Amino acid sequence: MYLGLDLGTSGLRALLSDGDGRVLGSAEAQYPNPHPRPGWSEQDPADWIAACEAVLSELKARHSDALTQLKGIGLSGHMHGATLVDANGDVLRPCILWNDTRAAIQAATLDAAPGLRDISGNIVFPGFTAPKLMWVAEHEPEVFAKVAKVLLPKDYLRLWLTGAYVADVSDAAGTSWLDCGTRDWSDEALSLSGMTRAKMPDLVEGAQASGELRAELRSKWGIAGSVVVAGGAADNAAAACGAGCFAEGQGFVSLGTSGVLLAAKDSYAPAPETAVHTFCHALPGRWYQMGVILAATDSLNWLARILGEAPGDLARALPDQITGPSDTMFMPFLSGERTPHNNAKLRGGFAGLAIGSERKELTASVMEGVAYALRDNLEALKATGTDLTSVLALGGGARSRYWLETLATLLGLELKRPADGEFGAAMGAVRLAMIAAGNGDIASVMSQPAIAETISPRPDLTAQYDQGYARYRAMTQALVEDANR
Repeated sequence: MYLGLDLGTSGLRALLSDGDGRVLGSAEAQYPNPHPRPGWSEQDPADWIAACEAVLSELKARHSDALTQLKGIGLSGHMHGATLVDANGDVLRPCILWNDTRAAIQAATLDAAPGLRDISGNIVFPGFTAPKLMWVAEHEPEVFAKVAKVLLPKDYLRLWLTGAYVADVSDAAGTSWLDCGTRDWSDEALSLSGMTRAKMPDLVEGAQASGELRAELRSKWGIAGSVVVAGGAADNAAAACGAGCFAEGQGFVSLGTSGVLLAAKDSYAPAPETAVHTFCHALPGRWYQMGVILAATDSLNWLARILGEAPGDLARALPDQITGPSDTMFMPFLSGERTPHNNAKLRGGFAGLAIGSERKELTASVMEGVAYALRDNLEALKATGTDLTSVLALGGGARSRYWLETLATLLGLELKRPADGEFGAAMGAVRLAMIAAGNGDIASVMSQPAIAETISPRPDLTAQYDQGYARYRAMTQALVEDANR
């Protein structure tokens, strides 16, 4: 049996499978994501441990016979978080998360350092790990002085599971400290932010063993033998593993809290000037590029909260087929933006509101605004020479056919919606655990899911949506100028 643990922004998801990858059970536990100040986003790592104990207790209660045969655990988690521990492994302050923008000044300073982009292959975004440590050094020097190790969120969970300080290269790629070409820490990059290799965890590939589950936990959860814990992966790399996206031309668009357009790569070819991320994949000798927007379903969640309705109810009120772009325009920059703007100050807005604007039109315009933003991401990927030929549609937003048809038409790409099943980050973590434990290889384990429906672009509406995209670009430029005042 194999276990995938996906540490998300709002909760932990556990997936238990047999040796053939068939899902036997799952469990989830939620935890808060405080925003103590505007632009700040934090979490207490103790909540991750409590969530892990809760999901394992639930799995033990429902699947004790299967759990006793556990052979491997894989980890997935949200990227870029700065979990700071002292020499005893104790947490020094709340983890600063990926969507925290307090370190924008430090990020700009570090990004301007000669040669850093060449090392990391990426712009230094405010949400990345390195500028957060610079912020801590400046604003919380007493904390910085005690830092013995910097761990990414899932790697703090690994520390609790195994006692080992280890990260995988796909997650480490989002710190600005990793040389993504050589897949190793860069002493030069570390020194630029006042860090050293001694404060970094050891590195492994995603399907390599990183340690074994502690005997105390094996006993507590009723597990009979030793359990290998795989290196695991950053959330999007894990999702790519779960969906079988690891070869050139394969990719996915994810409508989750954030929006992602990801393309697997057989070679390392960064283009940081485009604000496209180029990261190590969880699989050796492979990379991926992705454009990221910070508020995809988060935009719909925001609208639902304002209107006092459930997001799913808003989405279901729209038809399955699109009829053309809305007169109302939405710019989804609720938390700043990454690709292609790299602007933490950028804020969103509606344009074209009328006295007759109602819920359905506002919902459609929010979905269109997210799709326009992902079109920006596609154009950025194209500028790097990336060519997507097979694109899966993932994430909670992919349940809306209206949203997917809008997106397919704007991207000019067929989108394949998988059949019901498990193919996300938790399944990717399971698959990495299987390989780490010696149960299969990449070719046999990393299969793509069955496809329920292929959503094609609407050629009769392409010109209208292209005009809408041009209008969106003009509106966005005005907002960028306002943010830069």
